[in-house]
Amino acid sequence: MAATLIKAGRKAPEINAKDQDGNLVKIAMFKGSKLVVFFYPKDDTPGCTKEVCNLRDNYSKLLKKGIQILGVSIDNEQSHQKFIKKFDLPFPLIADPEQKVVNAWKVWGEKTLYGKKYMGTHRVTYIVDEAGKIAHVIEKVETENHAEQILGLINASK
Repeated sequence: MAATLIKAGRKAPEINAKDQDGNLVKIAMFKGSKLVVFFYPKDDTPGCTKEVCNLRDNYSKLLKKGIQILGVSIDNEQSHQKFIKKFDLPFPLIADPEQKVVNAWKVWGEKTLYGKKYMGTHRVTYIVDEAGKIAHVIEKVETENHAEQILGLINASK
């Protein structure tokens, strides 16, 4: 797993980065709402596509619970625009090619694929409460069932 993940109860790190359309996004913009910040390795890859499509398909359920969604990967704005258009995604994706956000949120680290080690983004989801504190950390994201994981944690913490 990545370096030590941020623990529940801690203040969420700042996000000061641009979305797919070049709009600046900051964590303070979501104060007063629950915010899901999901980190994923790469646009338009099988696991990442399953994850975003599951969130898209359950987006109205998440909104009804007062949950905002924000995706983050190290892909650039143009890649995000294509990904959003191809899969009709209703939520913003943060472009983090300089890896500032993934490092601040402790999801950048060593990974292994087919015995080969490399650096990359770990698939991790943080749920931030209305006050800007991390309420839950999902380390083992079920890509095809991610919205249900999120809703289960939020419903259990009431």
